[in-house]
Amino acid sequence: MDQQLSPIAAKAKPLRYSAIAIALHWLLAIAIIGALGLGLYMSDLPFSPSRLKLYNWHKWAGVSILLLSALRLLWRLTHRPPAELPMPAWQARAAHMTHGLLYLLFFAVPLAGWAYSSAAGFPIVWFGVLPLPDFVPVDKALAASFKQAHQLLAYGLAALILAHLGAALKHHFIDRDGLLQRMSPFKQTRKTAP
Repeated sequence: MDQQLSPIAAKAKPLRYSAIAIALHWLLAIAIIGALGLGLYMSDLPFSPSRLKLYNWHKWAGVSILLLSALRLLWRLTHRPPAELPMPAWQARAAHMTHGLLYLLFFAVPLAGWAYSSAAGFPIVWFGVLPLPDFVPVDKALAASFKQAHQLLAYGLAALILAHLGAALKHHFIDRDGLLQRMSPFKQTRKTAP
């Protein structure tokens, strides 16, 4: 006999994020960590063809992060997330604030980098194929300001990522509330007693 879901059960929120939300989360995480690491590494290199190549890779990563962020935000706005787990109100507020700031920085960091590149007179050609428009005029003083903004915003993003990671690990190892499994790319299988 087929059971039909009640209207309330049919509208119930899932326990996990969707496969697309999970994929976008981890793709963006890998891209951002890679871009942050590359940015730290290349900034102290002497001027050379290798450094210029790494700067191009960093710019390509930034544009890709910008696009992935837009896709992720669009997906998040059009698809329901899982129901929130019970937690103290201050933790829920901190989580919402952290997520909001993360989304803001997903856009602000690459846009500041793009503006810096434009102001410095070095156009971005995404993957060496697609030239992107400069949206600020070439200006050394403006370039210096955008460079500093890009660096400070990137450090802020790194700090928020560490806080996000720390909170996820706290929920997993201390609270043991299953929060981490909601975004895990691996489905948890339940073991049954023999």
